[in-house]
Amino acid sequence: MSHFRRLYIPGGSFFFTVVTENRAPIFCTETSRVWLRTAIRECRRQWPFRIDALVLLDDHLHAIWTLPEGDSRYSARWGYIKKEFTKAYLAAGGIEQARNASRIRQRRRGVLQRRFWEHALRDERDYARHFDYVHYNPVKHGYVECAKDWPYSTFHRWVRQGVYPPNWGCKADGNLAFDDLDATAMEMEE
Repeated sequence: MSHFRRLYIPGGSFFFTVVTENRAPIFCTETSRVWLRTAIRECRRQWPFRIDALVLLDDHLHAIWTLPEGDSRYSARWGYIKKEFTKAYLAAGGIEQARNASRIRQRRRGVLQRRFWEHALRDERDYARHFDYVHYNPVKHGYVECAKDWPYSTFHRWVRQGVYPPNWGCKADGNLAFDDLDATAMEMEE
């Protein structure tokens, strides 16, 4: 059995990947996006945190969060979000992936993968690389030709604030590369 060690830095910024069970495309409906948004909003009321970047694709999401000073409890936050999303999804008739006897005994549902990938952002360069990775992800996966064309992303907020030019992250430019990021870790599969 694997033993995961997470790095908890109070007040830190973290990159996350959360994946659906068996990569099922359950985030592709408007109702699923509403349930996820609601779960995140309710979590932030109880345990505040800042969402610096977020992109939602059909079968996974990437996010960068910054926690309040003195607080390192991102696992509790993700646990809450995943639990509340799963309850709403199943209550509305969402279909879960097949579960074996062990998963049933452990009360694990077949909606989201049990774990999530986390990376503590070490410095400004690391933060910037992951920030760009989040916003370029729909282009990387072939959903769109330009980051601006994907509606489920904080990219649009950062364009309005002048962080990105509107045409940043267009595939035709060919000048963005994320080879130095560990793609296998960032696209974690259980």
